[in-house]
Amino acid sequence: MDSLKRTVIYVSDGTGITAETLGHGLLSQFEGIEFRPMRFPFIDSGDKARDCVARIDEVGRREGVRPIVIMTQTNAEYSAILHRAGAFFIDLFDAFIVPLEKELGSRYTRAMGRSHGQANPEYNSRIAAMNFALAHDDGVSDADLKSADIILVGVSRSGKTPTSLYLSLQFSLRAANYPLIPEDFERGQLPSRLLPYRDKLFGLTIDPEQLQRIRFERRPNSKYASLDNCRYEVAAAEKMMKREGIKWFDTTSRSIEELAVQLMQELNLER
Repeated sequence: MDSLKRTVIYVSDGTGITAETLGHGLLSQFEGIEFRPMRFPFIDSGDKARDCVARIDEVGRREGVRPIVIMTQTNAEYSAILHRAGAFFIDLFDAFIVPLEKELGSRYTRAMGRSHGQANPEYNSRIAAMNFALAHDDGVSDADLKSADIILVGVSRSGKTPTSLYLSLQFSLRAANYPLIPEDFERGQLPSRLLPYRDKLFGLTIDPEQLQRIRFERRPNSKYASLDNCRYEVAAAEKMMKREGIKWFDTTSRSIEELAVQLMQELNLER
């Protein structure tokens, strides 16, 4: 039996990141339904709103079922236009802002893009953290490691880079990451540049079979991707981390989001 399919349209006067993030969280609770996303960002004029309505209605006519629209729109006039579309609307501002106005006794600012604007100190903090993560990816640089909030270690392809970038972008953490390589295992010690920062080290490990599949896509039929080598590196890395007193998480079945939050909790790091 084919899974049920529904189109979900994310509409916003800005990037749509807020709508899509919250929408994903809501829709992930429904199994057996295939959601097809569409995105209409920067709907910041009446003409764009009317064009958006026409495109939403076209989706409904083509598919024979009204689409789901998840929307963030600060302009009341444009919001009213958008609501003319034949769709099921989840208006995040209506759902959350109006009750907050009542609770706080204050009207919201109706400022577009405020949560992502460059004047927002949190935005600037995230960008600085992301630049730090990129500059300290995969052991490229050990400059200014004293400023790192966390340093991830683990074998190649165990998930260090995406986790570092997520920590920086989502939580404004300055995250560096270093690979543990066969030479480290032969010496029986961590890279010397990491020794002064033991309190910032956290390890990632992964199931060897999963690691083999990931590496095979990168370098097929190589020693690097062989199952025996993957088993050796994972075992050696876990042995080293255990000896050095480094806590670690297994990334095999954890999403990046779950892993990042657990790292924050384990290390008692504040956003």
